[in-house]
Amino acid sequence: MSQPAITGSGVFTPAEVITNDELVAAFNAYADRWNESHADAIAAGEVEAKPHSSSEFIVQASGIEQRYVLDKSGVLDPDRMYPSLPPRPDDAPSIMAEMGVDAARQALAQAGRSADEVDLVICAASNHERPYPAVAIEIQQILGAGGFAFDMNVACSSATFGIQAAADMIRGGSARRALVISPEICSGHLEWRDRDCHFIFGDVATAVLIEPAEDAKGARFDIVSSRCATQYSNNIRNNHGFLRPVHDQMEDRRDMRFMQNGRKVFKEVLPLVSAHIAGHMGDEGWQAGDLKRLWLHQANKAMNDFIGKKVLGRDPEAGEQPNILQDYANTSSAGSIIAFAQNSDDLAPGDRGVICSFGAGYSVGSVLVQRA
Repeated sequence: MSQPAITGSGVFTPAEVITNDELVAAFNAYADRWNESHADAIAAGEVEAKPHSSSEFIVQASGIEQRYVLDKSGVLDPDRMYPSLPPRPDDAPSIMAEMGVDAARQALAQAGRSADEVDLVICAASNHERPYPAVAIEIQQILGAGGFAFDMNVACSSATFGIQAAADMIRGGSARRALVISPEICSGHLEWRDRDCHFIFGDVATAVLIEPAEDAKGARFDIVSSRCATQYSNNIRNNHGFLRPVHDQMEDRRDMRFMQNGRKVFKEVLPLVSAHIAGHMGDEGWQAGDLKRLWLHQANKAMNDFIGKKVLGRDPEAGEQPNILQDYANTSSAGSIIAFAQNSDDLAPGDRGVICSFGAGYSVGSVLVQRA
């Protein structure tokens, strides 16, 4: 059995940025217009007025200061409040594939590999542009990779679940070299008109190349162990799907986009994730003092701080638990991989770390890696 290792990583970052101040200005203009048009119902107590948002509220609630998006003009238009991404003809590359290919080529370049050496492509993301043909197969074709490809969706845990699947296939011999790609167009499923969540998400794409350790051409991170777990919950949910017209639900409805019960998620997910990481490490004989780095899912700074303290048994020191959400916001499954890609080069041979993502499902995936 081959020892799988991460030999390359890549991050595609959109060109457009929305700061908190820009987002708040657009949201408050929308709220004012909505309140004005519903003034009579508000006065009669039939509906509640929409409150203003603020940059201070966003930072305090999440730690987010800005987010990258594929289109900011539509999001910041008070009469629209969602991105403008025109449909492409069927013979043109899809948006997800285009993003994913960019990140994949970065990962390949870092590993010193060409696409024709890849025989497995997994597109692991929380929301796919279409049901079929699989975006992964489209990426495979554009890159010129061989073998086989498939899509998978475990919401915010998709990347780590994809890494486990790829690593297992390499160990078992059904694949030799794999790309796990997570293109996340989170701006498309976010309700930008909801004060409680309008600031949460951003767009990005990440990729990691996984191959046998003995094939690595340069520095690598050996995948010592990976572990996934799920536990059903409705507290993070998206009801949009192909059955909407069957149920006569084509109207614009808030409950057909991202929704969460934030307080319950915070209360239930944090112990689940902390125990998952601790159990995984314990079974491999790893101690908290062995860890050099924690690359956690980038959903909320307070959540990461809590998990980091639980896992390490103390407050994380500077650099031990890097956060990137202040710049990228929550990018669903890609968050922990961005943190890994941008905060791993300084580790020395023998240094250990944990890549962990968690989210809707509930789901949690952890990957124990060691620099070699």
